[in-house]
Amino acid sequence: MGYAHEYAAAIMHRGRVPMEPASFVPDWADRPRKAKYYPGVETLPLPESTYPDDATVGVGCLPGSGASNQTHSGGTVGTSVAAHFTLPVLSGMLQDSYGLSGRRLGVQANTDLAALPHYTHANWSRGTASGGGLYPVSVYWLAGASGPLVPGVYYYSPLQHSLQRLLVGDVTGEVAAALGETSRTDRGDGPLVCDQYLVLGVKYWQNSFKYNSFSFHAVSMDVGALLQTWRIWAGARGMELAPALWFNEQRLSELLGVNAQEEGLFAVVPLRWATQPCTASDGLVRETRPQVRLKDQERSRTVINFDTLQRIHHATAACTADQPGPRALDTCVPHPLPAALDTIDLPAATMPAVSVRTALRTRRSSFGRFDASVPMTANQLATALAACAATRLGGEAEPDTAPGLSRLYAFVNHVTGVEAGVYAYEPQTHTLRLVSSEAPGSFLQQNYFLSNYNLEQAGVVVVPTLRTTAVLGAVGDRGYRLVNATVGAIAQTLYTTAAALDLGAGVALGFDNISFIEKLGLDGTDEAPLLIMLLGNERPRPADFLSEIA
Repeated sequence: MGYAHEYAAAIMHRGRVPMEPASFVPDWADRPRKAKYYPGVETLPLPESTYPDDATVGVGCLPGSGASNQTHSGGTVGTSVAAHFTLPVLSGMLQDSYGLSGRRLGVQANTDLAALPHYTHANWSRGTASGGGLYPVSVYWLAGASGPLVPGVYYYSPLQHSLQRLLVGDVTGEVAAALGETSRTDRGDGPLVCDQYLVLGVKYWQNSFKYNSFSFHAVSMDVGALLQTWRIWAGARGMELAPALWFNEQRLSELLGVNAQEEGLFAVVPLRWATQPCTASDGLVRETRPQVRLKDQERSRTVINFDTLQRIHHATAACTADQPGPRALDTCVPHPLPAALDTIDLPAATMPAVSVRTALRTRRSSFGRFDASVPMTANQLATALAACAATRLGGEAEPDTAPGLSRLYAFVNHVTGVEAGVYAYEPQTHTLRLVSSEAPGSFLQQNYFLSNYNLEQAGVVVVPTLRTTAVLGAVGDRGYRLVNATVGAIAQTLYTTAAALDLGAGVALGFDNISFIEKLGLDGTDEAPLLIMLLGNERPRPADFLSEIA
């Protein structure tokens, strides 16, 4: 049994047994930068996206719910406006997902409110959610000969929305070798060699300076949230992205010149490009392996390596080339629900014709602004649950056609036509199954550790569970990254869907996992609640400030 089992157990019990170092206090004055900084590198501004903003969010076009041009329970489908990547398309996806889009100054209940008016502590909005608003994911573009730029390795700078050139030369053969086979995409006219890749890394200190040993749990969800944003964005435009989570991480770390003790590489995303990709011989694996020599410059004077964080990183980075088979996770799906549970039918899921860009730009965390006086509708609840249940990471570990690894529980507070209580969602029948008829408001608030959310005022609190230990048993310790990325993807789906439905939303990790296991009757099973997701209407006319920069 690998160390990931021990780490997962510590996460589940941290509400009752604090993780070490229990007395840790962040040094905010010495915090790291919010992105990597490579001094003296050539910076290439990215162009504006030339595609119209008419690709809509719809349950039918979210990854895993079927191809575009189909609907799911009556959902509005997206408009396919692109079939492949170009530089403006890639620029649009990066800007809408991880680039800065505006400044947030709304009055809310989070603990950072007093600092927000100061420019040095400004809160910049992005399309993708991130734990603690820290955004630690690094995006590298490894470009081959078929692309519009000189082949090489580029770092995406989200603060400038630009590319920084780290290496010149086609190294995509190294990426294909790290993936264990020649990576291919399918343009409909046969398989073609891929020579364009996005690689997602996490420099742990960008998050661990605040969350210490808990950091790995948070950042692995951040990776899933970003991947899901890309899959929603691309899927609405007729493109499919299939990230790889299993690859030779050490080989790619050496190629990118990153310290494998400080930064983990979590995903590789092949891109289908507009022009004919090169043949395999153009991206040869060389006898002397190329390597980025440039190093990013750390702002913090003191960087702490937390032992627990290092152990879970090494455990999940080992044996990364052993890709799981296509049916490896079939035994990890949720356990069947008891047949005796009462069934409640839900209305069809329907999504307003809201563009993906608009939904991502308006996505935000509610932070104490929920208002129980205006209940959610049953249709809104049905749409949010259907969208979240349809979420898949794609790729070799969780293809779109595979059964979902998660189960959704709905703690209903204020939904028109649905009695307050705790329910399990059945996506196959699009129904709710009654777990408890007791109103959950008091339980929710009593088992939440922070003061920034009023859970009893939310219309519903959705809790995804996964069988973490079953996944680890099936695919090894690296499966912990898959589990958390899946949960992060579900959270991003909820945020995006909430924005399209004009609802407030929030996601939190500061709750007593064990109390939720007991409340849901999951004692003795391996189903684990990993986060809570709040959804509901907000108080009208909030004090806010609009400052869009993109």
